[in-house]
Amino acid sequence: MTYPLLATVAAYLIGSLSFAVLVSRLMGLNDPRTYGSKNPGATNVLRSGSKAAAIITLLLDAFKGWLPVMAVKWWGGAYGLGDGSVALVGLAAFLGHLYPVFFRFQGGKGVATAAGVILAFEPWLGLAALATWLIIAIFFRYSSLASIVTAVFAPAYFLLGNRVAWDAPGVQVLSLAVMGLLLVWRHSENINRLLAGTESKLGAKKK
Repeated sequence: MTYPLLATVAAYLIGSLSFAVLVSRLMGLNDPRTYGSKNPGATNVLRSGSKAAAIITLLLDAFKGWLPVMAVKWWGGAYGLGDGSVALVGLAAFLGHLYPVFFRFQGGKGVATAAGVILAFEPWLGLAALATWLIIAIFFRYSSLASIVTAVFAPAYFLLGNRVAWDAPGVQVLSLAVMGLLLVWRHSENINRLLAGTESKLGAKKK
């Protein structure tokens, strides 16, 4: 019981690193929590006008979701960590981004971190999710809409990717479903703006 708990706590702490804020500080940019959507994520950092900062933030946010899961897959077997631990660690890293202990529990929406977790669960699943996000984002130019659609489809992709659905690791399906529900919930304001036609499009600078 000790090792799964330690792995989960470590994943949460890694997920709690808000790279949108940290990268912005290091690059001399305004705090992303003070402009645009006020969301500490790569999309809002892009509104600062710095594509480099947004790309770095995106990669680091994804990496902090990918790393804990892969660490358990690589070395967890020796400590009795299996599919359950993989699913729990991925979810913990995602929750760390949403509710970071180092930033007063005020985090981002978790899209990039969820992408990192998904990629670590299964590389093909990560590619399918990325393709879905890109297709929606390119055609509609709404990052929020692309994220919502991808969150809904990811658990289905995972099931469909297994020859027999019930052979899929149930705990990982559950983890994906929980992350998907939380992603949609965190985008509730975006959904309202999408319906009202006032949602900001990709590449729009802060006012």
